[in-house]
Amino acid sequence: MNFFDDFPKPEPTERGKSPKFVPPPWMGPPQDELPAVLHIGQFLYRSPTRVLVVKSAEIYATGCSFQLAWIIRRGEESDEKWTTLHASVFQHGPGMGPTSADVQLLFGVQLPDHTSARTGIFGWGALMNHQHQPKAPALTFRGGGGSGNDDEVSASGNLWLWPLPPDGEIRLLAQWKGLGIEECSITIDGRNFSAAAARAQNFWS
Repeated sequence: MNFFDDFPKPEPTERGKSPKFVPPPWMGPPQDELPAVLHIGQFLYRSPTRVLVVKSAEIYATGCSFQLAWIIRRGEESDEKWTTLHASVFQHGPGMGPTSADVQLLFGVQLPDHTSARTGIFGWGALMNHQHQPKAPALTFRGGGGSGNDDEVSASGNLWLWPLPPDGEIRLLAQWKGLGIEECSITIDGRNFSAAAARAQNFWS
């Protein structure tokens, strides 16, 4: 007899299904929806060493996601200064913290109905509770990937705006004082957002 053969065997138990967590709409795009995509293609900020662009808007039934990208080129920065800038691009550099508004990348939006929203200064954006609906509108910065070297660093991310804004002009603002980018803005033509939202498709019938 094998040494382990006489160990007591537990009775099999039925395992119930784990409920699927469905994030509330203010926290991000629907997970089961194919958005309509609208081209934007505007420079939110551009200088010889800094570029911040808004590529497109993904329009969902519950909100819209602005696709962003930024590239920082090395100028006359010392190795120490470049290391700090490099880290700041990914929001984990020296001085980061809940009071570092002058260091972090911040975004804001002004809507056609004269309401506005902005991201927070805690990490990538405002901390949101999935159990408590925030006051609309809400703007959340969601970081993406990136890469860098001794001469250039680039990264991407998106802004989730909830709920879907009313049709009209949308003013998108940014500030990144840690990289020398003072408050800047662009105007986005949002006249077709509601029509685009009608083209969003659910994955499942």
